[in-house]
Amino acid sequence: MLEEKEVTWFPSYGAEMRGGTANCTVIISDTMIGSPVVLNPDILVSMNKASLDKFQPRVKKHGLVFYDLSLIKDPAVRDDVLAVPVPATEIASSAGNTKSANMVMLGAVLAGTGLLKRSSVLKVIEGPTKSAGGNGIRANTNSLLKGIQYIEDTKGKNR
Repeated sequence: MLEEKEVTWFPSYGAEMRGGTANCTVIISDTMIGSPVVLNPDILVSMNKASLDKFQPRVKKHGLVFYDLSLIKDPAVRDDVLAVPVPATEIASSAGNTKSANMVMLGAVLAGTGLLKRSSVLKVIEGPTKSAGGNGIRANTNSLLKGIQYIEDTKGKNR
C-alpha cells in the first residue's frame, strides 16, 4: 500500500498449522482486486516439500517457484516454471535466527521479481515498532537483506 498498489491476503490456518501445508495467498496489483482467491498463481513460495508438492501444480506456466533448498532436497519442479532454490533456513541459521527463514525468502522474492521496492518493505518491517527497537526488527531486517543479497549474488554468477 506504501507504493499505492492494491493488496489482499487470504490465510489458511487450520489443522494444517500442526505440521502440514498451511498457506497464505497474497495478491499485489496495480488494479482493483476482485477476489482474494487465486487458482493459478504467478509465484509460489514453498518453505517445505509438502507445500511444494501440493501447490506447485497450480502455478501458471512460466511462473516462479521459490523453494527453501535447505529443507527441500531433490525437488520435482516442473520444467515449465522457473525454479529459484534459496537456502533460506541455512542463511537464517547462519545469521543466528532460524525463525527468520521466511524473511530471507521474502528478500529473495523481492530481489528475484522486483515486485516491491526494498525501501518500502524495510519501512513496513520497522513500522510503528521502530521506536521500541528490539532484536526482532534487527533479525528480520538482516534476514531480508541476506535474502536479497543471495539472489543478487546468484544472478551475478549466472551471467
